[in-house]
Amino acid sequence: MVGTGLRQFVISGIIPILWLMSAMTSISTTAAAESELAEKQTEDCVILLHGLARTSRSMRKIAHVLKDDYRVINQGYPSRKHPIETLAELAIPPALKQCTGGGNIHFVTHSLGGILVRQYLHNNEIPMLGNTVMLGPPNQGSELADQLSGNPIVDYYNGPAGKQLGTDPNSVPIKLGAVNFTVGVIAGNKNFRPSFAEVFPGDHDGKVSVARSKVDGLTDHLVLPVTHTFMMRNDLVIAQIQAFLRDGKFAPLTPKDTTAQPKEN
Repeated sequence: MVGTGLRQFVISGIIPILWLMSAMTSISTTAAAESELAEKQTEDCVILLHGLARTSRSMRKIAHVLKDDYRVINQGYPSRKHPIETLAELAIPPALKQCTGGGNIHFVTHSLGGILVRQYLHNNEIPMLGNTVMLGPPNQGSELADQLSGNPIVDYYNGPAGKQLGTDPNSVPIKLGAVNFTVGVIAGNKNFRPSFAEVFPGDHDGKVSVARSKVDGLTDHLVLPVTHTFMMRNDLVIAQIQAFLRDGKFAPLTPKDTTAQPKEN
């Protein structure tokens, strides 16, 4: 009888302890789940905008790399069919509607995509606007656009927006003026078309000169050995995109970074 009583006493003491441990584990698990949910609810968003005569496919590698840290919206738009003012309204508001994480809203753009952001922000505000990285933007127009202007084949292919990217006083990028948001520009200085060299007064990426990629008010500027057409696939470019989105500035370069041949795949 004593043994039975002792067992009952021990069991009656163990059961509450086990219940308490189970409850504590449940509370801990619930707290972790709530913390993860809260983190997701304040997830930063990155909107990707491709360049003229390209599609969202050209930004897929960037999207793939960024998706682990951000909600990524790889936004397409009919770049050859409308002027810049219309394209900005067609591309950016639908992308903003998908940024439902409650965090900051960043942009990564290629070429014309950067001008669309400038155009949109010229007339609108974006709450929780974060950092913007522009790849090869014709922020002061492009000398190549001047050279090819009036060519009926080029004008047809590039559409209305292409005609707005020159360096004359009617250039839309020039008329937009200075930026008042956090912008980092990555310019390229490699070119696969030597025949275009005489079009540009200095270093260029084949379509935009390094000098004309700049804009008053920009936060940081970086020149890398990449071409305009494929810079968004370059590993070093993507690493610098990550740095600027995170820190609001580009990471320091090594001598190897500025002399290596482009790996664009």
